Amino acid sequence: MTSSRTAVPSTVKAKPFSWRFTTPLFIGSALNPINSSMIATALVPIAAGLHVSIGQTASLVTALYLASAIAQPTAGKVAEVFGARRVFLAGIVLVLLGGVFGGMAHGLTMLLIARVLIGLGTSCAYPTAMMLIQRRATAAGMEKPPGGVLGGLQIAGIATAALGLPIGGVLVDAAGWHWVFLVNIPVALIALAAALIWIPRDPPQRAPRNAREVISRIDLTGIIGFALAMTALLAFLFSISRPRWTLLAAALVMFVALTGWELRAAYPFLDVRLIVRDGALTRTYLRFALVGLCVYVVLYGITQWLEASREMSALGAGLLLLPMSVISGVVVAPLSRRNLVRGPVIAAALASLAGSVGVLLLTSHTSIVWILAMTLVFGVALGTAASGNQIALYIQAPPEQLGVASGLFRTFGYVGSIASSAITGIVFHTSVGDGGLHLIALIMIGVSVSAVTLSVLDRTLRNPGRPTPSSR
Repeated sequence: MTSSRTAVPSTVKAKPFSWRFTTPLFIGSALNPINSSMIATALVPIAAGLHVSIGQTASLVTALYLASAIAQPTAGKVAEVFGARRVFLAGIVLVLLGGVFGGMAHGLTMLLIARVLIGLGTSCAYPTAMMLIQRRATAAGMEKPPGGVLGGLQIAGIATAALGLPIGGVLVDAAGWHWVFLVNIPVALIALAAALIWIPRDPPQRAPRNAREVISRIDLTGIIGFALAMTALLAFLFSISRPRWTLLAAALVMFVALTGWELRAAYPFLDVRLIVRDGALTRTYLRFALVGLCVYVVLYGITQWLEASREMSALGAGLLLLPMSVISGVVVAPLSRRNLVRGPVIAAALASLAGSVGVLLLTSHTSIVWILAMTLVFGVALGTAASGNQIALYIQAPPEQLGVASGLFRTFGYVGSIASSAITGIVFHTSVGDGGLHLIALIMIGVSVSAVTLSVLDRTLRNPGRPTPSSR
């Protein structure tokens, strides 16, 4: 840890996490959720402008999700070899290129390339930000996780998702759909300048001597195997309304092959032995995915139900769900500052269960006030889940693997959101009504009960701590 200490001047020890250091990290972390939701407002105009179907433009949503799910842990692994600041900066440059490509695009193929670039670039922010925060905290001699900073990171990655819809709507209406991509250019330039000026350089470390060592150190074979397996799994989930079982079989085979490779790799991309032994970290991933699944079912499923059964406009449904994201951000801040883990994690699971029961009671004649109250409960579930599980991740993951561990944390969140989309797609495949909504609610209740069980019975949450070398 000597090098990490020398990377930070002694003058910052009194206030290691000033706004100068955190600003580029928060901006970078907000780019992914904002781009994820902002595109929703542009799909119809893009289809009209490029003379393609709306179904084809939906691939722009899929492209970013797929790129992000694969790139998050990959960015963490590459950052372990080349440095977190370098990878953070490289990610911002990719976002900048994605904005340029999307702004110049005159065809769907170019837009897909732009979305992939944006997905890859924005995915570099969170895992590298976690590494930079950890390095800063270690250099400052902090004994506890910097909860307020981690909370700000989660707010940037949660509450900002709700901002994407109104931002996208204003941009599309005022300047056209190209600006959903072009807006990334000024934001990326600001983040790039702030990072270059205010984030200290990576500490000196031995660089790989040749291409063969680079391939070994980042475990390129493991990354490719993970990418192929995740692509097959996510493709299966996206097609689950008409399931293509060959994709699921292919995903299982590739995950088995990946496990075999990683057990023999000198520098494994996924430390399978750690994942198996460190049950606490694995449970953190699962809890986050389960609660996230229920929250995103509300975002996807309830929105469709409001528009179909209650004949609300898309804007009205979006505004009704906006307080859910706001309350989640409000909840994160105080919990993160106190470094609370067990209480928020259990509260998240219980709130998810209570909200799911509330969904079961919804009908097309239910008062808007009740629907709003139910969505606020899910806002509490999202905020407490994000805060408690992120602190748990920071504590439970080995310091030298925090980048990959943080990326996997986000990947599990993506899997949960995609699974929620698949569930609503199956249930609402033929029609959207109260009966289908109640079936979805029963699924949510089962998922929430699993989250409650994983939270209440997890003894490691009572006194979470970073594993020692002898315990790994």
